[in-house]
Amino acid sequence: MARTAYRTCPLCEAVCGLEITLEQRDVVRIRGDRDDVFSRGFLCPKGATLGELDQDPDKLTGPLVRRDGVLQPATWPEAFAAVEAGLTRVAAAHGRDAVAIYVGNPNAHTLAGQLYLGPLRKALGTTNVYTAASVDQLPKHVSAGLMFGDPTAIPVPDLDRTDYLLMLGANPLESNGSLCTAPDFPGRLKALKARGGRLVVVDPRRTRTAALADRHLFIRPGTDPYLLLGVVHTLFDEELVRVDDRFAGLDELRTLAKEFPPAAVAGVCGVAAEDIATLARELAAAPTAVVYGRIGTSTAEFGTLTSWLVDVVTALTGNLDRPGGGMFGMPPHGRSRRRKPFRTGRWRSRVRDLPEVIGELPVATLADEIRTPGDGQIRALVTVAGNPVLSTPDGPGLDKALETLDFVVSVDPYLNATTRHADVVLPPARILESGHYDVALLGFAVRRIARYSPAVLERAADRPNEAQILAKLALIAAGQGADADPALLDEGLIAGALAKAVEDPASPVHGRDPSALGAELTGVDGTERRLDLMLRLGTFGDAFGAHPDGLSLRKLLDAPHGIDLGPLEPALDEVLATASGKVELAPAEIVADLVRLRAGLDARRDGFVLIGRRNLRTNNSWSHNVGGLAGGSNRCTLQMNPDDAARLGFRPGQQVRVSSRVGEVTTVLEPSATIMPGVVSLPHGFGHGLPGTRLRVAERTEGVNANTLTDPTQLDALSGTAVLNGFTVEVCSTDVTV
Repeated sequence: MARTAYRTCPLCEAVCGLEITLEQRDVVRIRGDRDDVFSRGFLCPKGATLGELDQDPDKLTGPLVRRDGVLQPATWPEAFAAVEAGLTRVAAAHGRDAVAIYVGNPNAHTLAGQLYLGPLRKALGTTNVYTAASVDQLPKHVSAGLMFGDPTAIPVPDLDRTDYLLMLGANPLESNGSLCTAPDFPGRLKALKARGGRLVVVDPRRTRTAALADRHLFIRPGTDPYLLLGVVHTLFDEELVRVDDRFAGLDELRTLAKEFPPAAVAGVCGVAAEDIATLARELAAAPTAVVYGRIGTSTAEFGTLTSWLVDVVTALTGNLDRPGGGMFGMPPHGRSRRRKPFRTGRWRSRVRDLPEVIGELPVATLADEIRTPGDGQIRALVTVAGNPVLSTPDGPGLDKALETLDFVVSVDPYLNATTRHADVVLPPARILESGHYDVALLGFAVRRIARYSPAVLERAADRPNEAQILAKLALIAAGQGADADPALLDEGLIAGALAKAVEDPASPVHGRDPSALGAELTGVDGTERRLDLMLRLGTFGDAFGAHPDGLSLRKLLDAPHGIDLGPLEPALDEVLATASGKVELAPAEIVADLVRLRAGLDARRDGFVLIGRRNLRTNNSWSHNVGGLAGGSNRCTLQMNPDDAARLGFRPGQQVRVSSRVGEVTTVLEPSATIMPGVVSLPHGFGHGLPGTRLRVAERTEGVNANTLTDPTQLDALSGTAVLNGFTVEVCSTDVTV
């Protein structure tokens, strides 16, 4: 008989509630949960295909181990023994830095990824840590760290109460939002307009979001900081600044902005000087206002400067930490209070001397570290839910570098362009066989809510879930051996957290017996017990009985549609962790990098520049293997303004060659009036079908790897993030029409 289960969608940052109908172990229907406290029934095409993804026949059901050069099925004990042998051999011969780890962004959407990757990284003891953050969001973490002292203190737009939203480089009607957890982003934007508010979008493409806006301004890719500094100049020049004594660096910022009047930056960014000044006046005049910038602004030459200016403009108009402005999310499990000043460069990469940022190195230099001989050369790699061959700069170069490694272990359900190089592949259990809680994303939610989704399906006793796999890897890396029980890691972490809590005078359980507190924790396994601990000691927790109405795992299990904890509240005093105790409007690192920006005022900008684009029915490269998301408008074409195409004599459907300093691809031309002249657009995540992969749907999808064109030497100086948007390319005809 059919049964119904409720679960949070784990596929993007919107975290929508799902109503899932199952017959035995098969998902037969998914629709939005109309009783969910946050999403209220909203559902996008990705969420609707969760069942198809979970039941994908191309997903591995057991581990693979390479024998005689061929990946072959193995038992779990055999696979973990092979991991122990491989990692131990490399670390013993070459040191711990010879083992690197790459973490893909799906880990931000799983409870296991958030709870176990930290212990794994610590156990590996390597400085060669790489993640997808350095291809999308590190600039925002750096700017937040420099301004607020905490790289996770990222203001989110208070969408439900603002009167004016200025959006740059973001297309939430198709991406569902980024670093802004907001189910039904389209509905929230329509509600903004319905209550008399205004939406202004600045983007090189007239996206679906731009089409909804009250006003859309085309901008030359990568020039957003010039526009925003023009806004800052106007705010000072027309005495529209509204800040209090919690902000430092105001006079220095005023001096810096003098060099960027609207008239000077208009020619650079392609936005008229009067339009720039109008933005400043409208932001200052609105009852409440906020600026929001995302991937298009972050993955560019000046990603950190733009991320900083987004929050500077919100602050200067009096809208930071204010309802309707830019506010700080408050996850139900609480926020860790930062005790050390934020800084980058605690260590540097061996080959290119690039600085560490929030514990990781830029993935753009991973291939360098693999193929360059010498002490510290990477000889082994651990990948977790990542496909860097398709998602990071110079994918083909990294692909070749991976062939030279002594050992690779991948935690992944697929054989893709990256994991085909693995010596051991460890596929997690099905999505619906594990519990789900959004540790990371609820910190960026536009409303305070709490939800937990227990496992929907029972897992086979001999099939480890992702948490157990990662815990086992951590124990192996720590020298505990392949036979170590993953539960040992959980119990050790729980004991350590409780011991620390009872010793902290500010803790609600100060002075209590940690063993007795541990005995009160509930959950079917160590993962749930750790989550229960986090919830009970969190901002809204029951503090082990001290606040009986507070949160616990049991309380969330009793509320399958979630618990609404109310709108965001001012929290700047809680998150501020700068040495000065104030918001730094002109951090020294930012001021130093403005030299590069200033030099760009007189730079020539010729030829086409390339940008990416998002489709509503795609997410990461794995989504291309879901039949319900493939095809249709989700195509890999080069979009170009029709006037540019006519000038060059190009025809719709014609094959064109796109080349950059580092590579070239041949793809299909799609003239589109939605893109501004001088700009071309190619989506990411394509390029499947390499030998050794097992993605039958994706292999039938035509497309090229856009990261063949991205230059690994072009980085945002402060964050090390690759420049994926706004770099120069050449486009020429191949005289073939398809």
